[in-house]
Amino acid sequence: MEEIALDWLFYIVATLAVIILGLSKGGFAGIGMISTPMLALVVGPVSAAGFIFPILIIQDAVAVWMYKREWNRQIVSIMVPGAAIGVWLAYELASTVPEWIVQISLGVISLVFASSQLLLSLKKTQEIGRPPVKALGLLSGMGAGFTSMIAHAGTPPFQLYVVPQKLSRDAYIGTSVIFFALLNLMKLPAFALLGQLSPHHLMAAFIFAPVAVASSWLGVQLVRRVDVVRFNMIITIILIGVSVTLIGQGMLGR
Repeated sequence: MEEIALDWLFYIVATLAVIILGLSKGGFAGIGMISTPMLALVVGPVSAAGFIFPILIIQDAVAVWMYKREWNRQIVSIMVPGAAIGVWLAYELASTVPEWIVQISLGVISLVFASSQLLLSLKKTQEIGRPPVKALGLLSGMGAGFTSMIAHAGTPPFQLYVVPQKLSRDAYIGTSVIFFALLNLMKLPAFALLGQLSPHHLMAAFIFAPVAVASSWLGVQLVRRVDVVRFNMIITIILIGVSVTLIGQGMLGR
């Protein structure tokens, strides 16, 4: 991280971000989208993504172990090649543009996702047609790779292809866990080249590792006990506010 002042505000926001990420990995799919934008309000988008990345790797290991028995191999095999292309495209963008553009991009991606989730949740019913064609899986994988590299926000493109497949709850969560674990491994060289795996980032990941593991386990336990729809609605509304703030900060920072 760029010499971040690790004051009380950072620790509070970072702890909340890690807990939300853990709950997402544990089964509350999609809510982890808020973690990077929320932290970016405090330390900037590039440093936020760099801090979150090692935490994701730790939480991926826990989540894969918990959901390794039930996931759709065909979906993952279709989406992973596209994801690799998306990661490369996002690396090219992040390595050549100013940080304020990355900040606005993060805000826009987050706002689009939050708005679409809010609209879907407000519908009384949601019609699901036939499973989409494999070409959409490749494109969705590409979109997931791109948005995940920029903002750790690959859920919307992932859902576009996977939700119509009518998977069971555990199969959907397991497929999401495996796909994003592989995607994060593909992001590793890009983050290293961008200088986002510095000793500062790794030390921060070490400090927050217990919270990362505990929150992932907690997500698995809570996903069967709480109203996931209502919980996701609250997170989505918060994300809309965070997204608008990020866009505003990025425009002021031009």
